[in-house]
Amino acid sequence: MRRALVVLAVLVGQVIVGHALFAGPARAGSEAGRVALIGVPGLHWNDLTPSDTPNLWALAESSAIGSLSVRTVGNVTCPYDGWLTVSAGTRSAVGYGCGAPPRPEPRGEGAVIPDYRYLIDVAGQRTAGTLGETLKAAGQCSIAIGPGAALALADQQGAVAHYLASPLQAGTAGLGKCRMVAMDVDDLVQPYLAGEPGRLPRVPDKLGPAERRQALRLADAKAGALLSVLPAGTTVLLAGLSDHGSVPHLRVAALREPGAEGRLLGAASTRRDDISILTDLTATVLGKLGVAVPSTVVGVPLRVGEPGATIERLRSADATAQTMRSAKAAYFTALAVLQVLFYVLAFLLLRRRRSLPWVRRAAVALAALPVTSFLVNLLPWDSHLELFGGMAAWWAAITLLALAGPWRRRPLGPLAVVATITALTLVGDLLTGTTLQLNSFMGYSAEQGARYFGLGNIPFALLATGTLLATTVIAHRWPGKVGVGAIVALGAFAMVLGGSGMGSDFGGVIAFVPGIAVTALILSGKRVSLVKLGAFCVAGGVIVMGFAWLNYLRPPEEQSHLGRFVGQVLTGEAVDVIWRKFLAMVSTLANPNLMPIVIAAVAFLVYAILRPEQASAGVVPAAFEHSPALRAGLIGTLVSGVVGMLVNDSGAAVLSMALALAVPLLLATGIGALRREGEASVPGVGEQLAGVVK
Repeated sequence: MRRALVVLAVLVGQVIVGHALFAGPARAGSEAGRVALIGVPGLHWNDLTPSDTPNLWALAESSAIGSLSVRTVGNVTCPYDGWLTVSAGTRSAVGYGCGAPPRPEPRGEGAVIPDYRYLIDVAGQRTAGTLGETLKAAGQCSIAIGPGAALALADQQGAVAHYLASPLQAGTAGLGKCRMVAMDVDDLVQPYLAGEPGRLPRVPDKLGPAERRQALRLADAKAGALLSVLPAGTTVLLAGLSDHGSVPHLRVAALREPGAEGRLLGAASTRRDDISILTDLTATVLGKLGVAVPSTVVGVPLRVGEPGATIERLRSADATAQTMRSAKAAYFTALAVLQVLFYVLAFLLLRRRRSLPWVRRAAVALAALPVTSFLVNLLPWDSHLELFGGMAAWWAAITLLALAGPWRRRPLGPLAVVATITALTLVGDLLTGTTLQLNSFMGYSAEQGARYFGLGNIPFALLATGTLLATTVIAHRWPGKVGVGAIVALGAFAMVLGGSGMGSDFGGVIAFVPGIAVTALILSGKRVSLVKLGAFCVAGGVIVMGFAWLNYLRPPEEQSHLGRFVGQVLTGEAVDVIWRKFLAMVSTLANPNLMPIVIAAVAFLVYAILRPEQASAGVVPAAFEHSPALRAGLIGTLVSGVVGMLVNDSGAAVLSMALALAVPLLLATGIGALRREGEASVPGVGEQLAGVVK
């Protein structure tokens, strides 16, 4: 056991040292220039056409282009939240007053936003005004055109020095006196808002195609009016920086500057060549003006990438995200129904010996389902038929492989196949840039804005479960120090991948460490106490904070949310972040798709252990008797699942997916063990199986 723990420490130490060696320098400055930010809330790539939006189309054609994820705090971003996020440099929300930005009150050449203290005192947005305050401190004047632009450029008192209500009031000479210009073009979202600006609820989509085309033409004319009077050499940013209606979409992001034409536009914040986030606009504006970016700004400057960007490609990206989004609820509902139905049928059929083979096949097929949501992204798809057809093909292939190979006669054979494929799929995805988790039912989607790279919470649950179950097969075959060492070494490898820069999974490390340690202790014959379990959780926290600190030492544009969390701890913002995640975790406990899986699996498992003959005809005890290592791996999986549920904002999703993989495979193993015992009791069969490895 000591040697195994030494292996764990060495692996973690090597990764930490590697991070330290490759940590980059502090953020570098950039050359000063002129910047114009044109915000068109609600604009997505399907809106742009040469006939209806000639000015915006020409701007996109001469720019680097990409998709903008406008997610702030809620699932749908209103214009007020979008502009406020640009102002603050962090994801921000105005609470119940979400809608259109308030109209500024003119004060000489400038203006003041009414009731600005509401944002700080009531909505709790302490970083509101960061962009305007930073420009003012650097001696940079700015011009705001329209309410949203005034909100973005206002200082922390809600004041903007130069304000115009319309681009028609602007001229080249007037714009030339300031190096920063921002304009709010709100024609696409005004029809979705009702009442007085500033305290508005969201309303459902209600623009027809003809009305939207008319709104687009008005927006294009306003953008063209500003573009025609901008001083030469101005860097232009075009952003569709909010949603419209009730459905989130990927929005327009374009950057016009020398050498950018026809290239992709992304950011290190997403680690994607064609996706950026709202807070990247704040960092980009300051960077282009040569002004130091405050540490509270979580975005990074936009990055011009490789040639080959096309508007059609970006339209397809949003269409893919919408295809996944539109079917996601139905998918998880179907998964929950299948899980609950399986346990009900298993309870009824397990006592009928003739039904055992069918229950085993169903259990293996059910466990093989989650990983198909990742593997389908190895195939091209852009419709529901291709998506579900690809998943069905992978599902059939994995199920047949698990049940048709020579290992099918071994009780642990199907478990080894499904668990190993699940673990290796996610390990391979982490090593190759996590392309399989993007636009995946079990992963994440860019328009949701929760994550763009690394190991998601549900993938963590599947990785941890797959790894622990697969390594217990090794411990079953080679019990003792070899088996324990394999669990610790391979488990630590997967944990390091998930917690380091590749996975950037904070809560996963905290949950994975006790799962590995508990499994290893049980296999070593050691007692597991609550004190030890708490110590393992603390150890996981220490390890992940080590990853986070090393990530924090890297340049801001190379930091993940792990490094940014350290910054939030230092600035006192971490408490708010933790509280929001806690509330999100609690909300999952009432999820109608996740909790039925948890309740059904846990109830069946507990009853099967306490009343084995009544619940499962001895299937679960048979599995544990056949493989004590499997019992240790299952307990370790449950520990990781429960801890993961408590420390991740996905909450019940973590435990439900761990159980969805582990419990069916446990039943498949128990049925295999019972069948093997039955075959061994038949004369001649025992001799035939004598050479088969358990």
